Amino acid sequence: MGKQPAKPPRTPNPPPISAQTGAPARERIAKRLARAGLCSRREAESWIAAGRISVNGKLLDTPAFTVGPEDRIEVDGAPLPQAERTRLWLFHKPAGLVTTARDPEGRPTVFGALPKDMPRVMSIGRLDINTEGLLLLTNDGGLARLLELPQTGWLRRYRVRAHGEISQEQLDALKDGIAVEGVLYGSMEATLDRQKGANVWITLALREGKNREVKKVLGALGLTVNRLIRISFGPFQLGDLAEREVREIRGRMLRDQLGPRLIEAAGANFDAPLVQRAEEPKPEPKRPDRMARPGKPGYGQKPRGKLSRGQAAEDSLDRLDTRKAPRGPGHKPANAGQQKAGQPKAGKPKPGQPKPFGKPEGKRMREDGRAVPAEQRQRGPGGRPPHKPSGGGPAGRGRGNADRRR
Repeated sequence: MGKQPAKPPRTPNPPPISAQTGAPARERIAKRLARAGLCSRREAESWIAAGRISVNGKLLDTPAFTVGPEDRIEVDGAPLPQAERTRLWLFHKPAGLVTTARDPEGRPTVFGALPKDMPRVMSIGRLDINTEGLLLLTNDGGLARLLELPQTGWLRRYRVRAHGEISQEQLDALKDGIAVEGVLYGSMEATLDRQKGANVWITLALREGKNREVKKVLGALGLTVNRLIRISFGPFQLGDLAEREVREIRGRMLRDQLGPRLIEAAGANFDAPLVQRAEEPKPEPKRPDRMARPGKPGYGQKPRGKLSRGQAAEDSLDRLDTRKAPRGPGHKPANAGQQKAGQPKAGKPKPGQPKPFGKPEGKRMREDGRAVPAEQRQRGPGGRPPHKPSGGGPAGRGRGNADRRR
């Protein structure tokens, strides 16, 4: 038998449009569920197998079923929500995130790093776990599927840092395509930007999106890629988008960039209502009681919020002064039993030594359990406090001394 001619690449056919609603007249049930933002097409098939989907009051047992605008679809007995407006976001993906909804190995995912108020979205293509840069997200499964196809013609541009040496002539040969391990990769535009030490920086553009395409192609040329950044996808640029930042493309700009042909082929809907999910407010933590005693909640915790200058100074002193620790039943000072260097050991005086005046300082307590102030503990002979000159001038001339003489 002679060799059969290769089939031409399949181009997406635009679905028939209903003149009444502007939506596709008939489409697969899984596609309708995905457009409603409830699940992906693969998840929709598992929902149908579990008996969760019904159309016009009848449970479905197969995903090979088409529905129209007039059909009544229910999920777990609840009517299917109205399809949302087609939207698109730019996301600066950092290295270390997996472009999948759920990872069996438990690694962090792109969708786990998105804001909580975003609707359910899907990625347009994928980036490897170590690849960073621009990732497009959309809530329209038809648009995501269309923009992933090489036939769409959107150019994807990367900045590559690789270990090794290469010339511009070798990179120019990639315009004709290259076969690596039996896989044919299409035309690429590569420019050698600079050589820095043992690494080279290359700007590379391609229209396909095969698995690990850049790393395999440059590896065949003797280079080892150690950093890969996607800087553009079609008309959308990474620009000054910060890492992990999300930015939505306005509806008018999105329609202009897609054009009538892609809008019709994807079945995008820009007339549907805009659904915005608000983030649930987090309850504010209780401010702990600063006068709490040991054993009560809040003891030893730093109060939240901005403190005044006086409160901040008081807090710093409280942390340094262990003598101000709250006293309670069974309280024992932190430095109890410790003796400072150069001080005699507490106890009875030796024979021949004078007996200390008054009670020990640690036992001078009021009846209510509070410590006696230091100025009241420092008493002279006869129990009188030591004489202090008045603040009005030299000793003997102040108003306080005159009052005392009278």
